[in-house]
Amino acid sequence: MKTNYKKFQEKFIEGLLMLSGTVTSLTVLLIVVFLFSEGLGVFNKKPIDDDFNLTIHAENRISKLSPSQVKNIFDQKIKNWKEVGGKDEKIILFKIDDISDFYTDDQLGKDFKNLSWCINDYIVKHRGVIAFFSKKYISKNFKGKILDVDKIKVSEFLSGDEWFPTARPVAQMGVKPLILGTLWVSLGAILIALPLGLAAAIYLSEIANSRIRNILKPLIELLAGIPSVVYGFFGLVIIVPLIQQLFNLPVGETALAGSVVLGIMALPTIITISEDAMRNTPRAMKEASLALGASKWQTIYKVVIPHSASGITAGAILGIGRAIGETMAVLMVTGNAAIIPTTLLEPVRTIPATIAAELGEAPNGGVHYQALFALGCILFIITLVINLLVEFVTKRKTLSKH
Repeated sequence: MKTNYKKFQEKFIEGLLMLSGTVTSLTVLLIVVFLFSEGLGVFNKKPIDDDFNLTIHAENRISKLSPSQVKNIFDQKIKNWKEVGGKDEKIILFKIDDISDFYTDDQLGKDFKNLSWCINDYIVKHRGVIAFFSKKYISKNFKGKILDVDKIKVSEFLSGDEWFPTARPVAQMGVKPLILGTLWVSLGAILIALPLGLAAAIYLSEIANSRIRNILKPLIELLAGIPSVVYGFFGLVIIVPLIQQLFNLPVGETALAGSVVLGIMALPTIITISEDAMRNTPRAMKEASLALGASKWQTIYKVVIPHSASGITAGAILGIGRAIGETMAVLMVTGNAAIIPTTLLEPVRTIPATIAAELGEAPNGGVHYQALFALGCILFIITLVINLLVEFVTKRKTLSKH
């Protein structure tokens, strides 16, 4: 009887564990599917509000423009239709806010009831016009031509230099500054954290006595439990003014400030994993090195570090992963300027900071909303690559031991 009850108990526990694993796996899968379904939807949309349109003269032979061409036209970098394949005519920009410059209050009518007629009249009279206005102002006898705008392309999305998702008349969805800003800050963080983390790991595993190790290691691991917003406040109050004064900058919110904060946040991961890898170095290898006449430092450099190289690499990669995915601390100290960085002393904007700052203001289901999910897809791919690198390094370490 007891045997049957024990078997039932084991089967029940196995079922619970299997159910837990299945639910967890399905949840992760559904999150990934939802992320990519929302993010990839941006490439089926045009970077212009559904309620607005671009209109030109009916005899203009242009029928479609790319988002970059529209932007350059309204920025007056393109001033003639021949530059986009049309006739040799000067481009005339028209926005609905300018209507009162061309028509009197009597022509516009009370409560702008004649606004649709005025817009139609203006477009008919100006062959080179390009007008941006709401679709509700298109009259029944409208004689202009509605201009088509290309959908957002993957290549332009990834290679674009400007991120202005709320720009009018067309949104600018270039994520290159955000990707480079994320990688730039993360690279700086790992360059700061890796030497310090490696030095601390060597000290804890090979030099410090057990009493000091038992005090320092819990303190270092405690750093991982501090909320990121606290690191952000520390960076904003201490690191940002220090960088501003040290380099004589107009503002201290720079990529370097973000790198320093993220470097501090990555230290517990690097130190803990590297120290564990070093302490797993076989005692016989270290004693053999010392017996052959090597000093303690030579043993650390020639034996301990090479043997634990895989663990140190895994710690560094996980530290990079922590830096890439961090949001609040970076949002507070990097300046949030969506520009392509050239030095660490410039403001930057990262992908997680962009999502955190803009998602609450993006209309649900709109182009801006889906573009932020596309940024999430890019961040997911980056972190996935980092996790695969950790898996590869770990397997390589296991195989080398055998």
